[in-house]
Amino acid sequence: MKLTLAALTSTTALAIIAGSLVWTGATSAEVSSKQTIDLTEGESEMAMDVRTLTLRVAGASLYYEVRGVGPTLLIIPGGPQDAGVFTELAELLSDRYTVVTFDPRGNSRSSFDGPVVDLEVDVQADDAAAIIRAVNNGPAYVFGTSGGAQIGLNLAARHPDLVQVLVAHEPPSMMMLDDPEPALAADRALHETYRTKGVEAAMAEFFAMAGFSGDDEAGEAPAEFEMTPEAAATFERVSGNFEYWLAHGMIPLSTYVPEVEKLKTGVPPVVVAIGEASAGQDIEAIGLALTRKLGVEAMRFPGDHMGFETEAAAFAEAVHTAFLTQ
Repeated sequence: MKLTLAALTSTTALAIIAGSLVWTGATSAEVSSKQTIDLTEGESEMAMDVRTLTLRVAGASLYYEVRGVGPTLLIIPGGPQDAGVFTELAELLSDRYTVVTFDPRGNSRSSFDGPVVDLEVDVQADDAAAIIRAVNNGPAYVFGTSGGAQIGLNLAARHPDLVQVLVAHEPPSMMMLDDPEPALAADRALHETYRTKGVEAAMAEFFAMAGFSGDDEAGEAPAEFEMTPEAAATFERVSGNFEYWLAHGMIPLSTYVPEVEKLKTGVPPVVVAIGEASAGQDIEAIGLALTRKLGVEAMRFPGDHMGFETEAAAFAEAVHTAFLTQ
């Protein structure tokens, strides 16, 4: 089975992941490098400066990137994703926001100081709060997708003073379902496959569950394409995060329950975004279950679970509109 970067991140983003370790406070933020990215023709004739930084927090070192001007917009990745998956979206929004992307603790370039441990959603949200404080331009607009939307819900409930508006894009809040047991059982079965048969077997099972076989409609494997060096590096990092997700992330986040009563106050406002192309899928049912608990209407966004990548320009405008209307 051959996977493109889009296919890889599409399917993994469906995973219900987030969380991290105990955080007691940031200790330092230091610039590690500065690079210039040339945008493609039609986007901008100017080069965009991207600052890459490292933030020391209790038990970990967090990698994050800052680009653009304006109020802070923090993008929270889902699952095994990292900052690289959101490069195009960040560039499209950087004329209006200081866009901050990062690798969640345990993924890619954000490493533990000591032994690897199970994810804790509270701590993942505390890490996000630490980054907002380090940028020192808050409170921030926050966009979280998939497992990152779960982190965003936790951040909004526990650090409301740091969040202007939260857009929670297709949060896998399965505990909001009237009967979450079938979804939880599927996660337990996937974890058991990983435990007994390893990463490759578990990811093959996950891709099948997500409806991705690696073949096109005619039953033939898709043609390979040439990745840019940046896309290839992101592909390698994200695939390298699979084992951490399978071993430590899936079960803890599957049982995470958003603090509905705090979120219902509307401070900060919470927008639950569901992709137009996700209609009829399980993720839509889960998102709608959350909206019913919160007493809000879902906002429809372009594309599906990976709309921010497949419909990047329209998706960026939807994010901006969601912030402006709250």
